Amino acid sequence: MGRGQKQNDDLLMEEELAAAFLSDDSATPIDDAQIDTGLQDDGWTEDEPLPGQLAVDLYETANRLVVKTRTAGVNKSDLDVSISDGILTISGTLSSGDDSDATQWHMQECYWGEFSRTLPLPVAVKEDEVEAVLKDGVLTISFMKVQQKKAQKIEIL
Repeated sequence: MGRGQKQNDDLLMEEELAAAFLSDDSATPIDDAQIDTGLQDDGWTEDEPLPGQLAVDLYETANRLVVKTRTAGVNKSDLDVSISDGILTISGTLSSGDDSDATQWHMQECYWGEFSRTLPLPVAVKEDEVEAVLKDGVLTISFMKVQQKKAQKIEIL
């Protein structure tokens, strides 16, 4: 088997894995445009690492909008949270510590380095009434929602 065949086998396996994760068990086939194999040009160069994408939970209560994310291993001083015009940005750096004396890596699966997440908030919030708490590796950001006025009946003259 030539080198080109091995590369094609790897690509096929990667596409099959992507298809398995993207499938919703429906009879609708998944076309190539729906499969993200990570091989497309996304504007990043090899010299410029892609920052890690931060997973978030976002939900509402009666009066608040809450954003939660796992930030285990990140110091409070290495986190930056900001909001502007309804757009929330959470960024920071996850440090692995000093591993410069490692002579041979056997496995390296953990993401270390910069991460970032920017998301538009789904409801209007009071941007000056926010609470951010980092506890047990979970960052919880809680906003007061802007209460929308109920429709007012207009009398027709």
